[in-house]
Amino acid sequence: MINSTPDIPVGKWIKCDFCGEILYKDHIRQNLNVCTNCGNHFRLSARRRINQIVDENTFEEFDADMLSENSLDYPDYETKLEQLREKTGMNEAVKTGVGEIEGIRTVLAVMDGNFLMGSMGTVVGEKITRAIEYATENKLPLCIFTVSGGARMQEGILSLMQMAKTSAAIARHHEAGLLYITILTDPTTGGVSASFAMQGDIILSEPNCLVCFAGPRVIEQTIKQTLPEGFQRAEF
Repeated sequence: MINSTPDIPVGKWIKCDFCGEILYKDHIRQNLNVCTNCGNHFRLSARRRINQIVDENTFEEFDADMLSENSLDYPDYETKLEQLREKTGMNEAVKTGVGEIEGIRTVLAVMDGNFLMGSMGTVVGEKITRAIEYATENKLPLCIFTVSGGARMQEGILSLMQMAKTSAAIARHHEAGLLYITILTDPTTGGVSASFAMQGDIILSEPNCLVCFAGPRVIEQTIKQTLPEGFQRAEF
């Protein structure tokens, strides 16, 4: 009897959300996680993005052991954080450090959407601020890769304060005459888009990246109008 079940290894294929093509994962990884059919950029973990960008064995991480606290006693927040740490292997939604890019020593902050959708709480804001200040003190260029759902609601106004703190650090870096490049990845929204994501000397973006403060549904409900097609995408 002929076995009609296809002999396909589990977990070897991935579907492109943009064009719908079914793709072999190894081919996508060899192509720097860009769809070989339409050029769509797949979302990356902070660890993988650093490995793609930074010269091999040059990255030195900052503040890896810094942990968030449940300062506002938000229900189940600590449990959620612990689960995410175990699942992602990260302590928070950003990795910061210094490394070389084509031999040029550069400070990096790379956000990770796998950890509470890259939301910015007190630790994320503190880690990014410390990285900016290190770049300023050592007269180094700065690159930040953004991906975020915005400020972290579980930390309330404490998370909103990070917008001012990071922006002030960026201003001092700019006053020192140093280069700051932001790379927007999908999605970059909320308090992150309203602060350091839009303050770069050079702002780059992945194709079709969602860039906004409030989501399209919220805006449509507020202004009672239908938004244009592609509104809030990088190309728009």
